[in-house]
Amino acid sequence: MLHRDYLLEVIEQFVSTVSQALARALLERDLEAATEVEEAVAELVQLDPDTAMSLSPDSLVIMMQLSGTGDAVAGYAAYALNRLGEAYERMGDVGTANMRRDQAEAIADAFGADVDEIPEELRELEAHLH
Repeated sequence: MLHRDYLLEVIEQFVSTVSQALARALLERDLEAATEVEEAVAELVQLDPDTAMSLSPDSLVIMMQLSGTGDAVAGYAAYALNRLGEAYERMGDVGTANMRRDQAEAIADAFGADVDEIPEELRELEAHLH
C-alpha cells in the first residue's frame, strides 16, 4: 500500500511537471523546458538526469528494471520521451530527437507499453497540443 501510494504521488508530480514543460518545449521550442521534461523523466525512473538521458536505450531499460518501478511508470516515460523527440526535432536537434525516440521505443518494448498510447492523466495536455 505504501509503495503504491508513493508511486501515485511520483506519477502525479511527473504529470504536473511534464504537462507544463512539454507544452513549452513543443509549442515554443523552449530548450529549457525540454530539459525540465528530461529531469522529470529521470526522477520518474529514479536516476540522475544527466545519467539517464545519456544512457543508450537498452541501458536505460536495464536501469529501470533494476529500480523495480519500470512496469508502473513505463507508459509515462515512453510517452514523454517520444513527444520530447518531436520537440527536439522541431528545434533542429535531430540527433537528440532520435535518441529520445529510441529510448521511448526501448522502454515501451521492454515493459509492454505502447509508445503512441497517451496516459489518461496526459490526455488533456495532448488535446492542448493539437
